[in-house]
Amino acid sequence: MNEVANIKRDIPAECEAFREMATGWKNSICTRIVGLGDSLEQTLWCLLANGHILLEGVPGLGKTLLVQTISQSAGLRSMRIQCTPDLMPADVLGTTVLVEDLAHGRREHRFRPGPVFTQILLADELNRATPRTQSALLEAMQERSVSVGGTTYALEKPFLVLATQNPIEQEGTHPLPEAQLDRFMAKIEVPTPSREALRTILERTTSLPLPPLTATINAATLIAAQSLAKEVITAPHVMDWAIRLVLSTQPDSAYFSPKSKRFIRCGASPRAAQSMIAMGKVRALLAGRYASSIDDLRAVALPALRHRLALTFEADADHVDSNEIVRRLVKAMPLEAP
Repeated sequence: MNEVANIKRDIPAECEAFREMATGWKNSICTRIVGLGDSLEQTLWCLLANGHILLEGVPGLGKTLLVQTISQSAGLRSMRIQCTPDLMPADVLGTTVLVEDLAHGRREHRFRPGPVFTQILLADELNRATPRTQSALLEAMQERSVSVGGTTYALEKPFLVLATQNPIEQEGTHPLPEAQLDRFMAKIEVPTPSREALRTILERTTSLPLPPLTATINAATLIAAQSLAKEVITAPHVMDWAIRLVLSTQPDSAYFSPKSKRFIRCGASPRAAQSMIAMGKVRALLAGRYASSIDDLRAVALPALRHRLALTFEADADHVDSNEIVRRLVKAMPLEAP
């Protein structure tokens, strides 16, 4: 009999170590970043659930600094892509080049990896790239691999895309296609700092330089934490609540209400339910519970759903955004199926 299988795990100790790790990681981030409020909590839920994140906010709110701080505090290798209209897919994925081997007198094609071959990829101002370049990330985000020249290359673990974007109303932006939006586990809106937070920002950035940031975790720690979070229990009735909530956004579903028909043109995909369950498990574990609850799903519903709804012209005319629609659906969803 395999002796490894007989080793008894100390689950409470593992969960306590998970919470201590997450707290230390958050505190390390907060030495550089202030004023995010719930946005920082949502970011950690997504990272610990092994999900990609889309950060949206006007320029100057610290989105890029947040991503850089996350990678440094986690001890992960990171690369940055500054998205512009002339950025090409090869600038992201890499390309095959012809190399001359002078020693052997021959030429051969070699693959030169692009910046996507890293652990944390910062796609800065993603919606300023063209749709062709935006789509270059689809395979990397879903399969964690890249196919170039007929060869598929696996990406290193963990691989996380943290993209930033300006509000789509700003000049020179290209709305992300639905297929790519759906690959982000969460869309997190970065808020404008409060009076107190802005004072702290000014004190930190207009005085002496901050000391170097020390990593509190590493890749192995993060991968182990992500694996542990998957083991959190989700009861059938809790999972059913997430299913019904997602179905309530789909026009062809029996759970779609007549009120939603006025505002929702296209609903969320099954990835939305997967995202809710994954982040709900992390939230439960951070709260000291070994099973996720409907309250956990309520807390993660907004970042998991807001970017997955296609709204009608009536919604725009009535100034009803996806945040308000998700809040209404969450509030109206009963605990038990009718």
